[in-house]
Amino acid sequence: MRSIALALIVFTTVSLQAADKLKVLIVDGQNNHKWDITTPVLKNALEGSGAFTVDVSTTPSKGSPPDAWHAWKPEFSSYQAVVSNYNGEPWPQNVRDAFTKYVADGGGFVSVHAANNSFPDWKEYNDMIGVGGWGGRNEKSGPWLYVKDGKLFRDTSTGNGGAHGAQHEFVVEIQNPDHPITRGLPKRWMHAKDELYSKLRGPAENVDVLSTSVSDLTAVSEPNNMVLGYHKGRVFHTTLGHADYSMLDRGFYTILQRGTEWAATGEVERTAAIPADFPSETAVSVVKLEGYPKQEAPKPKKPLAK
Repeated sequence: MRSIALALIVFTTVSLQAADKLKVLIVDGQNNHKWDITTPVLKNALEGSGAFTVDVSTTPSKGSPPDAWHAWKPEFSSYQAVVSNYNGEPWPQNVRDAFTKYVADGGGFVSVHAANNSFPDWKEYNDMIGVGGWGGRNEKSGPWLYVKDGKLFRDTSTGNGGAHGAQHEFVVEIQNPDHPITRGLPKRWMHAKDELYSKLRGPAENVDVLSTSVSDLTAVSEPNNMVLGYHKGRVFHTTLGHADYSMLDRGFYTILQRGTEWAATGEVERTAAIPADFPSETAVSVVKLEGYPKQEAPKPKKPLAK
């Protein structure tokens, strides 16, 4: 009897610990990036914090027949936050409606890197992410959002939405140190080799820019971490995370964990501790994950001989 009682106590403790974790759904399946390689990194980043349990919902592949899409019906409402690692074909209307309702009713949404390239014609989605790139976005999509001399600008001049130069390491600078996601983090920290998105355009309403990086293309500070409200829901939007080596950065892990917790709850408590190996302003801090990185970072191009 004693062994049975002890087993019940252990089972109950484990069950309570699991119930206490925030439930997160990652959506992937199509992307112009290696989603099958990067989704496991996102999952590791979240579950490794001890604050989340993570499921993955993979869409049908590009060009799949309608019946495959008809069968894809993720239950967004079963989760406290949804993380998008998706950039591909439009979702079926019923799924779009369900997702819009989920966020509007208070669900959390996290947009990672190329997820902001998605769905240029889906109004509600663009309202959620604030700004996006590519997919035909231009001045008609909304203003170009950037920071210059400490001020936030909404530039309505003509031009395409979305650009980036060669991948490189770059400094992330906190613009709002008082937000729960950024509170206590160093003012400036070095991010791993990544694409530095610039000239993002969109409705740009209810946007709080948390951090930026100076683009060589535009010479202004481009948003790379931001938060938005969508009705009752909360959205955390990061433009970082082009490849697995970009994500395997302690700064990225930390900001993703905090951003996801905030999107799910409106607070940052479970992931508030700042890791001892958080990057400095001059050095990247690489996260070790067995079998990774699987992608090879491009080497700097050598200058042409004269």
